[in-house]
Amino acid sequence: MARTTHEALLEAGCHFGHLKRKWNPNMAPYIFMEKNGIHIIDLNKTMVKLDAASEALKQIAKSGKKILFVATKKQAKEVVANSVKNLNMPYVTERWPGGMLTNFATIRKAVKKMSSIDKMTTDGTFDNISKKEKLQITRERAKLEKNLGSIADLTRLPAALFIVDIFKEHIAVAEAKRLNIPTFGIVDTNSDPNLVDYAIPANDDATKSIQLILDVIAKAVEEGLSERKVDKDKDDEDATKEEGELVAENSDGGRSRRGRGEDGEEKRTGKRPRAKA
Repeated sequence: MARTTHEALLEAGCHFGHLKRKWNPNMAPYIFMEKNGIHIIDLNKTMVKLDAASEALKQIAKSGKKILFVATKKQAKEVVANSVKNLNMPYVTERWPGGMLTNFATIRKAVKKMSSIDKMTTDGTFDNISKKEKLQITRERAKLEKNLGSIADLTRLPAALFIVDIFKEHIAVAEAKRLNIPTFGIVDTNSDPNLVDYAIPANDDATKSIQLILDVIAKAVEEGLSERKVDKDKDDEDATKEEGELVAENSDGGRSRRGRGEDGEEKRTGKRPRAKA
């Protein structure tokens, strides 16, 4: 069953592409027609690709792995931040830090530095330094928070990347490709869909279009997280039940062995064993 409708995509303006002269020939299979010098995207193919991407991301979320959302363009920043915060997934809405994936250890050091500054403010170290040093450290902390605050909980490489506008975020796409990390992206008519594993042909400039697609993706990820929680609760319940059965079995076995011991003693001596005081 489709996760959205043709009418909803049309209303959000997902079908508007770029000017004909800016097109990428690899997008030809996803272009429906040209009108007034602008390419129109085939929304039927958008729906198919969106469903496939949603299902794949749902399975990744269900496995308990992290998905990194990347959107540094003005129209998408706030949309991505609001959609992803509730999912507890990392996201990048400021400048993409070069080498964030390929040089992940260095990025982690910067995040740890941010944590150490936070620790200084709580353990009293901050009170023993000069006013000038305080100002420098505070500014450094603000800069780190702006660039890396949303990925502070990312302790290992993400299992997948979801990218808004792969043309603008070409560095992120290249780094993910080098590390064989699956990539999902909203691809407009000026981009090459072959650069990502799951291309969703749609308008990546309109806020409404980005919002609609992200809502569908966020809902799929949320479903995956919910299913993971249900499976985990079921496994815990089964483990508790098995443990209870094992304890009961051991208890019955102990009583049985004691009974056999008493019968054997009576048979050897001809007397019943004396009851303990």
